[in-house]
Amino acid sequence: MAVKRGLFLMYTGDGKGKTTASLGVTLRAIGRGLNVRYMQFIKSPERTYGEKIALKKLGVEMEQMGIGFTWTKTPEEHREALQIAWAKAKAALADESIDLLVLDELNNALAITKFPIDDVLPLAEVIEAIQNRPAGMHLVITGRSAKQQLIDLADLVSTIEATKHYYEEGIPAVKGLEF
Repeated sequence: MAVKRGLFLMYTGDGKGKTTASLGVTLRAIGRGLNVRYMQFIKSPERTYGEKIALKKLGVEMEQMGIGFTWTKTPEEHREALQIAWAKAKAALADESIDLLVLDELNNALAITKFPIDDVLPLAEVIEAIQNRPAGMHLVITGRSAKQQLIDLADLVSTIEATKHYYEEGIPAVKGLEF
């Protein structure tokens, strides 16, 4: 029997809904009995997110490997968190037991320019790990400012644009909608 080819889906752009799209794919995969691993690069385990609560109820552990926005901690703290997160993600990309791997906000992490990241999250290493992942592993990567090299590798790229957002009216993040 031939091994099914794993697909690489990317959700990027400045609009709301990239993580939400990855969660939709995750729900379908869970429903079909696939082994799912969900990892978040920027979000911190110090905050509570509705998606983490829901996935836990469905038997999927969401690993939040970030420490928050880049302005909330020192560059050294962020660099250390990115290095640890990338080591975990790289190991997951080689794990043959995973049917669907979601690397939420990896694009955001790769787009950091406030401090150097190339030595702790090397784009060439990310590309190599994606290309060498197990043949049947599906991969979802989300986040703004996707690197062109990753767009070129992806089988599907959806760019989510903001046409209108209630933030513009001064409405802050809403529990159950944003977190």
